[in-house]
Amino acid sequence: MLILGIESSCDETGVALVRAEGQALPRLLSHALFSQIAMHQAYGGVVPELASRDHIRRVIPLTREVLAGAHQSLQEVDVVAYTRGPGLAGALLVGAGVACALGAALGKPVLGVHHLEGHLLSPFLSEDAPEFPFVALLVSGGHTQLMQVDGVGRYVLLGETIDDAAGEAFDKSAKLMGLGYPGGPALSRLAQQGDRTAFKLPRPLLHSGDLDFSFAGLKTAVLTQAQKLGDQLAARKADLAASTEAAIVEVLLKKSLAALRQTGLKRLVVAGGVGANRHLREQLNAACARLNVRVHYPELHLCTDNGAMIAMAAAMRLQSQPAGAKGLSTTYSFDIKPRWPLAELA
Repeated sequence: MLILGIESSCDETGVALVRAEGQALPRLLSHALFSQIAMHQAYGGVVPELASRDHIRRVIPLTREVLAGAHQSLQEVDVVAYTRGPGLAGALLVGAGVACALGAALGKPVLGVHHLEGHLLSPFLSEDAPEFPFVALLVSGGHTQLMQVDGVGRYVLLGETIDDAAGEAFDKSAKLMGLGYPGGPALSRLAQQGDRTAFKLPRPLLHSGDLDFSFAGLKTAVLTQAQKLGDQLAARKADLAASTEAAIVEVLLKKSLAALRQTGLKRLVVAGGVGANRHLREQLNAACARLNVRVHYPELHLCTDNGAMIAMAAAMRLQSQPAGAKGLSTTYSFDIKPRWPLAELA
């Protein structure tokens, strides 16, 4: 099977081609990505209408680029997969519309993929691919969740954020410090120059006894500390960034280790944009090495939204449900799910 994957849930247009043969792990043949960061920087965040219009401009040229890179023709594609949700409604409609139009033109089935399942399975694209079962720390944009993953579509929610997610804490704290957009990576870069112990910031729900997260209080604490610093903020900004990052990472680390103890599993998968954070990886690697736990990440360039994870998730769905993956369709009418809990997948 040759699966074409299209991702357009937010501010990146991603297209990829994956080949699945039997029950062997699907192989990524080619992928291409266009990020809209430069366009949205002037507004300090993603403008949904602009994002949608840019997806329209990019998706067909990227598809041609991917096919050429894999030395395949469009007629050789067996399934067209696309992100059905969650995400920005207008942006999702672009990917869904193009995918279903391609499917109809080719007479091939289409498959709507859950964006977070794409992130969850993205480490299978890496050279050090995990094996089921494992604990997954999913830290992508507005989502922070701990899952027990027993197989494709077999997910047990262990804990999730009750307000701001880790990615939002990074971005909002960065904005409070005047670091611009995208805030999370800017804060992490600045944090490398600062003292992580300079400011005593809260670690919300660290000792709650459950696996849920809360980062809204941390954001408020960062705002209060920035106001206290006043004119000194510019000189102490790196220290505040480092202290903020340390607080977020400590919560993610301790909750992940608690999830491993609770499940008894010895394998951890970290997926989503925050999974690219250098300090988080260092802390998780060190802690998991002490506990004899294997930890897996997607390749750095596949941590953010991309078409490869959508094509891979579709391929693994098709392999696990050979009688017909849920959502596989040849009717070419489509809907999108801007809000779509991962727990609804089966």
